[in-house]
Amino acid sequence: MTQVLAKGQEPKAKSVLMRLFAALDVDDSIRDRIARFLDGVRGFAPDIRWVRPESLHVTLKFIGERTHEDIEKIKRELGTIEAGTFELNFHGYGFFPGTRSPRVFWIGVDAGPRLAALAKTVDGKLASLDIPKEEHAFNPHLTLARGAGGSGAPRRQTGDHPNSNFHRLQEKLAALPAPEFGTMTARDFFLYRSQPSPGGSKYTRLAGFALR
Repeated sequence: MTQVLAKGQEPKAKSVLMRLFAALDVDDSIRDRIARFLDGVRGFAPDIRWVRPESLHVTLKFIGERTHEDIEKIKRELGTIEAGTFELNFHGYGFFPGTRSPRVFWIGVDAGPRLAALAKTVDGKLASLDIPKEEHAFNPHLTLARGAGGSGAPRRQTGDHPNSNFHRLQEKLAALPAPEFGTMTARDFFLYRSQPSPGGSKYTRLAGFALR
């Protein structure tokens, strides 16, 4: 049915939804080491989608699609968080949901209890804006690659099955020592916007929040 507007009444503009998440950035020195590692292993799995080194981040909270008005509320809530700096060590690797049916290739992140506490605080603050709380335990990692069309979720999904896309990569990595990428100090975290593009998702910082 066609909507009839009163004289002088303007149609309401549709709110543009933006895909958002909160995350820690990665120091350039660590990013460079990971980039060199990727250069050495990417050829062993040419049929999967590799993440661009400049896009690497440690996700604290996936927020989902929100409007411009929501963003300002999210910024205000995140700006009230009081948390201290902490160190993160990047080392090792693994596959989600497991080595038998790999869907995601990742680097491990070890930061002790402070990283998990920050993620829990972010989750709690955003719950006050009707953003659903996480149902599963926080599992910090850096995603390096995903199987074509596959989910990035750590837990087993419907449709997961053994596949050969990661097989040669797994064989090569098993013959090498566990990689070490270094340690950094987290001094802030960010609200990001994610936009799909032909070369992979593009991430834009919308706001930063200092850790003291």
